[in-house]
Formats: sequence, structure tokens, C-alpha cells
Amino acid sequence: QVQLVESGGGLVQAGGSLRLSCAASGHTFSIYGIAWFRQAPGKEREFVAGLRWIGSSIYYPASVKGRFTISADNAKNTVYLQMNSLKPEDTADYYCAGKTYKSGTYYDTSPSQYDYWGQGTQVTVSS
Repeated sequence: QVQLVESGGGLVQAGGSLRLSCAASGHTFSIYGIAWFRQAPGKEREFVAGLRWIGSSIYYPASVKGRFTISADNAKNTVYLQMNSLKPEDTADYYCAGKTYKSGTYYDTSPSQYDYWGQGTQVTVSS
């Protein structure tokens, strides 16, 4: 099993920045890809960034490309999400998720394809 713990959420003004962290523990050798999702009240969980746990492959959807940066420090078993130029519509609970190799892809925009989830961290962007 893998445990994921997010931190770094909070309240920020529009245009500001936040860096979220996701610390992984347990059987981290089973992780093939790590992603960040977010979920706003009344909305579906949305994929915002994904990376290959070992390697440099990264994917962003158009909604955050150029503003969000995902990175990993494998020595610390930690993944980060740097969020810049934040907008009120970025307000959501942000979740870290891990997937194993079973599908052969390091990322998937569908939450159902992930095997491990953190508890989430809240991000609020005020206008």
C-alpha cells in the first residue's frame, strides 16, 4: 500500500501563488505515475497535472498549462504542485493521486484509474 499526504493549501488572493506538497510513503516502488486533481463544490474531480514517478514525462491540461508546474523530488518521495497566477476559479480541494503500471500510462485524466489517494488540501483564491 501507498500513503499520500498533501499539504500547503490555504487562502490566497487572485494573482498569487501557492505550492502544494504530496508526501508518499509505503510501497512507493509500485507508483508509476502521480497526479494532482482538484474538486470544487458541486463539480466533478478534475485532473490538473500528472508526471511519471521516475522520469521527466509531464502532462497538463490546457486549463492550467503555463500557470501550474508539477515536479518530484524522488529522494524525498515528494511531489509538488507550484501554482502561479491563481484565479478564483482555481478554488477547490486539491488531491494527490498515484497509479500503478497496470494501464501502461503514467497519467490518466479519469480519477477511476488511480489506485492511491491523499486526503486533500483546500485552496481558496479570493478575488
